[in-house]
Amino acid sequence: MNLERLPNEEKLNLCRKYYLGGFAFLPFLWLVNVVWFFREAFFKPAYTEQLQIKTYVKRSGLGLLLWVAVLTTWITIFQHYRAQWGEVGDYLSFTIPLGIP
Repeated sequence: MNLERLPNEEKLNLCRKYYLGGFAFLPFLWLVNVVWFFREAFFKPAYTEQLQIKTYVKRSGLGLLLWVAVLTTWITIFQHYRAQWGEVGDYLSFTIPLGIP
């Protein structure tokens, strides 16, 4: 998508949609929001909607970092303790690895 063709109000509307969509457990939308609108928020000459876009980009980045931290923590804990959890670990597994834990 070429953001340069959109009017500033549409840019703000799109940025807001991606920001709010990230709260539906879709952190990929926050990543897209940061990548697409970073230059628009921080490097373009100032315009009316830029302050709100900048806020959405910052919050999207923060939400993305928080989501990555939580997911990384969960994956680390699960991989480390899955065998010790017994049946619960097996029920949480999509595939049960064969071999000695």
